[in-house]
Amino acid sequence: MKKRLKKIAIIAVLIALPGIFVFKTADNYFEISKNLQIMSSVVHEVNTYYVDEVEPSKLLRTGIDAMLKSLDPYTDFYSESEIEDYRFMTTGQYGGVGATISKKGDDVMIAEPYEGWPAQKADLRAGDILVEVDGKSVHGKSTDDVSKLLKGSPNTELKVVIKRQGVADLITKTITRQEIKVKDVPYYGMINEHVGYIKYTGFHQEAASQVKAALDSLKKNNKGLDGIVFDLRGNPGGLLDEAIKTVNIFEDKGQLVVFTKGKMEEWNKQYATESEPVDTKIPIVVLVDGGSASAAEIVSGSLQDLDRAIVVGTNSYGKGLVQTTRPLPYNTQMKVTTSKYYIPSGRCIQKIDYARKDEEGNAYHKPDSIKQAFKTKDGRTVYDGTGIKPDVALPRKKYADVILSLSQKQLMFDFATEYRAKHESIPPANKFKLSDADFNDFLAFLKDKEYTYNTQTEESLTKLEKTAKDDKYYAALEADFKDMETKLKQDKGEDVNKYKDDIKDILQGEIASRYYYEAGRIQASFGKDQDVQEAVRLFNNQDEFHKILTLGNNTK
Repeated sequence: MKKRLKKIAIIAVLIALPGIFVFKTADNYFEISKNLQIMSSVVHEVNTYYVDEVEPSKLLRTGIDAMLKSLDPYTDFYSESEIEDYRFMTTGQYGGVGATISKKGDDVMIAEPYEGWPAQKADLRAGDILVEVDGKSVHGKSTDDVSKLLKGSPNTELKVVIKRQGVADLITKTITRQEIKVKDVPYYGMINEHVGYIKYTGFHQEAASQVKAALDSLKKNNKGLDGIVFDLRGNPGGLLDEAIKTVNIFEDKGQLVVFTKGKMEEWNKQYATESEPVDTKIPIVVLVDGGSASAAEIVSGSLQDLDRAIVVGTNSYGKGLVQTTRPLPYNTQMKVTTSKYYIPSGRCIQKIDYARKDEEGNAYHKPDSIKQAFKTKDGRTVYDGTGIKPDVALPRKKYADVILSLSQKQLMFDFATEYRAKHESIPPANKFKLSDADFNDFLAFLKDKEYTYNTQTEESLTKLEKTAKDDKYYAALEADFKDMETKLKQDKGEDVNKYKDDIKDILQGEIASRYYYEAGRIQASFGKDQDVQEAVRLFNNQDEFHKILTLGNNTK
């Protein structure tokens, strides 16, 4: 029986690597064959002699994951049970109720329902605590466990029991699941009468068609439209085809957008636009940040290389690697990095070289000294190995320690939940303002809440105290240290008032989302969003706008 298990293990591993031997040299063939036999023998010995019972499937999965992790973060294996999650990654579709969930202590709560989907239609609200799903208690469950209960085949019903703030009794809802299609353009609209805005959050199937529809609508319904803010911040990327189609909306048919180079010739490909564009003239400002990656960088980098748009914000993530899905036996799949992509100027924006690692296993970051210069269509200088560097670089907004603590403790979220329970409606999101009376209510809300935190000054003082003790100076300085600690505590007590404006901005967005969902949160942010405001400023200064597109500008 053991010999048979060993034989099956070897065959299974060999089957899981279809065609690998066809492309390898004789030396590689021998190395692979030898090590597969060693691996099979190790599994056999552990399974037979290890002191405790082991689960071979978990053991081998650990080996697979560790092997792939040694390559790069993007090469993954998906078991049969994980295929549904992988399908969601590529299509943005799943069967469920249409809401994000998160932990709150030992409970799981609704974090945000998607507008227009079953959870929102059934009046599930952000902050609702899930008590039961289809008769099963979910107290103490993980979000993954609860997510599996909420998901299911479209047109099937489920009952959820919720506890809502401000309502004494539990509430029961019957919800019919649907095929949920997460919107890649969750919001578009006008910032002012001349500047349009499109928020782009992913590159699932048909994502580009959503961008096209948004632009068509903005052009049709706003005769004074003079420019588009195209927001790719936080967009992690997705399907390559959708990136090319997105660029095609703003660029002529036949324009090279990206080309790929891999170890195998079949992965060396060029990708050009294939359709007639929607608008090749309207001025564009693309917003990026450290969360803009992969397909988002193809779009922003291509529009930059073609001098079609000004890029504003902070450096993008720097992912210039292309993954391809490969089918494996027993309904499993893997996603494997097969090539690098290069945008129109010829640069590769991959920031990290995973093929080169230091002694501790950390991947190699390309230093500025060896980064190569390339030219955009009209001759501006751009560089490889940095992600997408904005034409107008703005500092990343840093929040005070007290704000980070209030956010981590979910206190601003909880106040918004309480606010929604007390107010049936608010003005439109772009007009809603938190009053001073509302802020005073927030201060009262915080009085019995715990949100301790250490400021950088306190941490520095703690280190200084330790050094003083080590150097035998503490006794002479003890009174001074105590005095500074007291003053710091007093100052911390005023921190909420000190950072009132920033806190109000965050609360306004959180509260607006309770009534107008993600679109409301975005609209409420326009007035204080430095990237958006810089884009508007550029549209209002056409000379500067065109100067940046012709000469470049990295002074900000």
